[in-house]
Amino acid sequence: MPPRLARAVSILGHPLLTLPLALVAPLAARQAAGTAPALGGIAAAAAAVLGWSRWRVRRGAWSHVDASAPAERRGLNRFLLPLLAIGALLALASPVPGLAARLALAAAIVAAALATARGCKLSLHVAFAVYAGLLLMAWRPGAGVAMLGFAAAVAASRLALRRHAPRDLAAGALAGLGAGLAAWALPATGA
Repeated sequence: MPPRLARAVSILGHPLLTLPLALVAPLAARQAAGTAPALGGIAAAAAAVLGWSRWRVRRGAWSHVDASAPAERRGLNRFLLPLLAIGALLALASPVPGLAARLALAAAIVAAALATARGCKLSLHVAFAVYAGLLLMAWRPGAGVAMLGFAAAVAASRLALRRHAPRDLAAGALAGLGAGLAAWALPATGA
């Protein structure tokens, strides 16, 4: 994959884009109550992550907002985990069925990345793309298949950019698959 294409696919496959798509698209299509507040909360969380990442780069603590170095990745995951957990707790009050559980499963993906950090650098790009694919599959199978195909392109982009080794991508795919299967095991929520 050429570097420019790899970078574009990697940006489009960023977890800050894939997870919100999978959480909000089914709600928006049904014009479900709570869609706007859910989208607002997700946007606020994304802004917090971007702002914190830029602040770390400006302070000289990170070399790039991509957080690819081991210490950077660990710091990012330690920031993401409570953010997603708080989001899951706040979503308990949401009229959107299943949102809290889906956010908790996203937090579980980040927890898996922290737990496996000594052995591999689990790809959150791939994990969240696979997770999004399975969430979308429950809503519209065609959308889920398309997202899973895109997850393969995201994996190829992360290899081409030398951000991950193949085992990191496999670990990410397994984490996303586990979270997605757990989401499927939830009671039917209509989303």
